[in-house]
Amino acid sequence: MRAIYILPILALVVFGALSSIFIVDERQKVLVLQFGQVKQVKETPGLGFKIPFLQDVVSYDDRILALPTPPLEVTMDDDRRLVVDAFARWKIVDLVKFRESVGAGGIEKAQLLLAGILNNAIPEVLGKVASNRVLSEDRTGLMNQIRDIARSEAKSLGVDVVDVRLTRTDLPVQNLEATYARMRAEREREAADEIARGNEAAQRVRASADRTVVELTSEARKNAEVIRGEADAQRNAIYAEAFGRDPEFFAFTRSLTSYERALQAGNSSIVLKPDSEFFDYLRTEKAPTKGAAVAE
Repeated sequence: MRAIYILPILALVVFGALSSIFIVDERQKVLVLQFGQVKQVKETPGLGFKIPFLQDVVSYDDRILALPTPPLEVTMDDDRRLVVDAFARWKIVDLVKFRESVGAGGIEKAQLLLAGILNNAIPEVLGKVASNRVLSEDRTGLMNQIRDIARSEAKSLGVDVVDVRLTRTDLPVQNLEATYARMRAEREREAADEIARGNEAAQRVRASADRTVVELTSEARKNAEVIRGEADAQRNAIYAEAFGRDPEFFAFTRSLTSYERALQAGNSSIVLKPDSEFFDYLRTEKAPTKGAAVAE
């Protein structure tokens, strides 16, 4: 009979003993709660003990957690609007304060509260600077300012904001279209300027080439006229010398040349009197007393 009562009691004792033991993972921190009040904080890995049926164990992640923020439209100091995405890393540093701040909501509730803090800190910092500073690579100082503001406000939640990074800084869609249109217009204007300068340079080259052609042609014609004049003078000198040596022979050859040119086929008809001086060398074997007429 005693065994009938002892076995349930032993089972109850074993169950109670096992229920009083909990294990803390090295990646976690643990709170022991009794009727919602914090009774024990366990931050080191190992075994922990609690009162069965009266106390509950709530564990929280002890690692650095990530928090991506939704896109946020910010008006910069130069009145330009940017769409900003941020990425924060945070960690629970005070379990009691964290529990009091988020209650049973845990990590999810903390993420919402931190997102609100970041959404207020980002416009506060970026709204005081020009957009070109945010769009440049040298924006580490701005991210550190956002982190410091978020860290200061997050202390009341029992968490530490380890780092904040701006992952994207773009113009809104309507501004992007206007910016692209302005960029296209600017590039088209630059292209038109380059084309105009190229046409002007080409015109100068063509004008210079034309002037050079005219100058070279004029110089060549001048030289040709000089050479032609010298040749004519030399020819005339030869003719004059030949005429001076034998005027009759010179007149004879000139008449033959005139006959050859005048009597070629296809030339116009010539009507002359029979006793014309043009036929003197055809009527007699001697040279005429006068010079034969020369037809050029």
